[in-house]
Amino acid sequence: MDWTQAENLLPRQAESQTFAGRRWRDLVELSIGYGLILLAIWTPRPLQTQLSLLALAWVLLATAISFDGWSEMGLRIHGPLRSLWVVGVALLLAATAVLLAVWFGTLHLPGHPALFLQRYWAYAIWAFFQQLLLLDFFLLRLLRLLHGRRAAAVVAAAGLFALAHLPNPVLTPVTLFWGVVACLLFLEYRNVYTLALAHAICGICISVTVPGPVDHNMRVGLGYLTYHPPSYHQRSQKDHTVSTQAWVMAEAPTRRS
Repeated sequence: MDWTQAENLLPRQAESQTFAGRRWRDLVELSIGYGLILLAIWTPRPLQTQLSLLALAWVLLATAISFDGWSEMGLRIHGPLRSLWVVGVALLLAATAVLLAVWFGTLHLPGHPALFLQRYWAYAIWAFFQQLLLLDFFLLRLLRLLHGRRAAAVVAAAGLFALAHLPNPVLTPVTLFWGVVACLLFLEYRNVYTLALAHAICGICISVTVPGPVDHNMRVGLGYLTYHPPSYHQRSQKDHTVSTQAWVMAEAPTRRS
């Protein structure tokens, strides 16, 4: 081997070592983050709140340390019209589900637009965070860990996302399907915002069309197992039983234990 070949080999070795180190860091960040998330989901209160904050802090810290860039993470606003059709499809699916819920008598909308905003603005923010978790925390790391196997990374990210929704029989298959679709769309368009909006639309749609006793008020983990439907006392017509507003407030999605 001459000096020229040796000089070309050294940068390649350094690059290989850097990539290996990054993959090891990705594995540690992903394992700890996901472990904390599962602990929070399956731990009773008040410890659950502390674990949830710890999981949030770890995800934010790991994301800041391993920052992949605004464009790579789909957080730069460019070309939103290319993926805006995803929101349109979500609205169409939601409208169809609402019509079916009307037909089967399971639709339970808030009685006033202000109440609707009061019930679901926090969920919309939560939907955005879930997309960050799925796409920027899970998927980007799995793409490096499973280098060259994009399909495997997509399935693995969607699988982790769905497992975090066990044992909910409605949310687990829905999140598995959406996880795969969202990951593929993210790799195509690199836009978290439209996917988060579609996620929020579909999540709110499930909340107002699926009865609480069926999906346990969209709870997961220990919260799903300990869920008890609200008991409504039968009263005379003069007593007006329970108002629609009170029922909707009791059935609003929480996604917590």
